[in-house]
Amino acid sequence: MNPHKVRGKVNPKTAAGRLRRAASLRPKLAIVLGSGFHAAAKQATLEATVPYTKLPGFLAPSVPGHVGHALIGYLGGTEIIILQGRAHYYEGHSMAAITLPIRVLAEYGIKSLLLTNAAGGINRKYQPGDFMAFKDHLNFMGDNPLRGRVQPGLERFVDLTQTYAPSLSKALQSAARKTKTKLHTGVYCAVGGPNYETPAEVRAYGKLGADAVGMSTVPEAIVARQCGLRVAALSCITNAAAGLTGDTLTHKAVLSTGTTASQSAAKLLAEFARRYE
Repeated sequence: MNPHKVRGKVNPKTAAGRLRRAASLRPKLAIVLGSGFHAAAKQATLEATVPYTKLPGFLAPSVPGHVGHALIGYLGGTEIIILQGRAHYYEGHSMAAITLPIRVLAEYGIKSLLLTNAAGGINRKYQPGDFMAFKDHLNFMGDNPLRGRVQPGLERFVDLTQTYAPSLSKALQSAARKTKTKLHTGVYCAVGGPNYETPAEVRAYGKLGADAVGMSTVPEAIVARQCGLRVAALSCITNAAAGLTGDTLTHKAVLSTGTTASQSAAKLLAEFARRYE
């Protein structure tokens, strides 16, 4: 039997072992950097950089703005692992494949996880360049990463009553006040993509309580909770969702807003890491 496989799937222990061998640090906090957040990596003092291609089971991202490196070092004086970019469901990968890095982080020994992304604002109070901490989410991706055979020692029926840890959310809010960053708290709606939502869909999601919409993060949060990690999630609002303005939505515009907000994002994440307990 291939030791890198578990019942036909990649064994998270293999990649976790390679991360342990890459540096002597043993962080308890990890951050996944989505679009608009990659400047945070420049704030880190690094001991090791491991390309995803060297980590069994990690997928090389194909979306611009997602580098594909695991970084081990310090951010805000706190030991940390940073995942620079993610693979997405809309790229054609399975839920199991796109969430494997979260299982690897849990196997490594990570206890708390901050997920970041770019999102469209549904709440009319949100402006491009603002940020939103997750209070809760809606999963409209049409799939679930826990579907199928349950892994030994893990719960199949995971309670998501409190997916996002209040203590981590408070740390984000404190960091936002310290850095004078505009931070909202709201509900994120996850959709499959890659097309942007229709105006009718945006109106429907808004009536269901969504404040922002995007194409990632929720599968990772679900798996992280199954693995017992504390989770926080943060969106950079890069545009108003479809139908709220007369603007045409493009990925180029999303990346442009993310670049503009990237320095604020980097300061916010560094201050969050500094306040992590």
